[in-house]
Amino acid sequence: MNDRLDDVPGAPTAARATDWITTPITTELLRGALDLERTEHGVLPHRLPARARAQCADGQLAMAEAQPSGVRLAFRTRATVVELDALRTKNAYQGAPPRPDGVYDLLVDGRLAGQAGVTGGNVRLVDMTTGSVETRTGPVGTVRFSGLSDRVKDVEIWLPYNEITELVALRTDAPVDPLADRGRKKWLHHGSSISHGSDAASPSTTWPALAGSLGGVELTNLGLGGSALLDPFTARALRDTPADLISVKIGINLVNTDLMRLRAFGPAVHGFLDTVREGHPTAPLLVVSPVLCPIHEDTPGPSAPDFSNVRAGRLQFRAAGDPAERAAGKLTLNVIRDELARIVEHRAADDPNLHYLDGRDLYGEADFAELPLPDQLHPDAATHRRIGERFAALAFGSGGPLTAERV
Repeated sequence: MNDRLDDVPGAPTAARATDWITTPITTELLRGALDLERTEHGVLPHRLPARARAQCADGQLAMAEAQPSGVRLAFRTRATVVELDALRTKNAYQGAPPRPDGVYDLLVDGRLAGQAGVTGGNVRLVDMTTGSVETRTGPVGTVRFSGLSDRVKDVEIWLPYNEITELVALRTDAPVDPLADRGRKKWLHHGSSISHGSDAASPSTTWPALAGSLGGVELTNLGLGGSALLDPFTARALRDTPADLISVKIGINLVNTDLMRLRAFGPAVHGFLDTVREGHPTAPLLVVSPVLCPIHEDTPGPSAPDFSNVRAGRLQFRAAGDPAERAAGKLTLNVIRDELARIVEHRAADDPNLHYLDGRDLYGEADFAELPLPDQLHPDAATHRRIGERFAALAFGSGGPLTAERV
């Protein structure tokens, strides 16, 4: 419908001379989200369905699944100007350096054409020593992309992976149609904060986004920071989500939360895979073990914040467990890799479409020497690119476990 921007509450004064078309933000315009919640301000994309969210009251999970990693608005238009009103909720950590602002990536016909961010919004101030959270409210902001070519084009706006993002209004100076299906295979991925995005440069350059682009597949990213914990409701979300290709990256969160022991781990992996297979009995399914993380290779969790370099602007992490505790069944990354490899080998005898990838083939000792993990847990932007390129080659490349000919 044609609305002048003068009629839109809070519209930027400088833009009010433009005749705008306001397009409702619906599921038809969104990719990568499993649910869309109506809010006071607009709509909130979720990466877990409502039923899953209702089964766990964990604040970390609630935050992670509502941060729209891999979620993008996708439409076809000849608009030369696009504006998106959004209300962000950003995290801040007591005593730690400020976290970077979220970035919106504009892709035109598959190529990066602009980047922007919003101001205002809410702030969640987290005390990592006590777990307490204080929320400070703020106003809606606007992302603006202008100077686009006056021709019909495919437009994607990738939302920040590190900010909860309520979508308030989409305005353009030409009509918008949902982006048609491009015939790409649907890739569904689940993992930890590294898959979520951790310290990638932007939402379209997290390693799964890069791998999906290089592999020519359509990504749904269920990387959940701090929350890849073999939860049954996550397995059911994977089961119920349409997909041609599936990968699950398992391990690091189980160690750094010190959630379970070896006795529980094996059956939990089997149960998780059983559930995924209920919905996708023959789809190529790749189990990926953890990338190298030296502090937890042979030392159990939990992970604990290390404030020793915080004055220099660096928050790091350390392993708070004791290597001797492995005898009591505590998990380390090497223990997890061995068990995952054994489980996949055993199951693959009856499931030829099940495959295993050692995460150290994506990021190993030589990579750590060249590109160390800045906080001892999470990769930086250059490492995201390296992991994405390697995953694309190993998984989507010729003969790889997620190649189209296996579907």
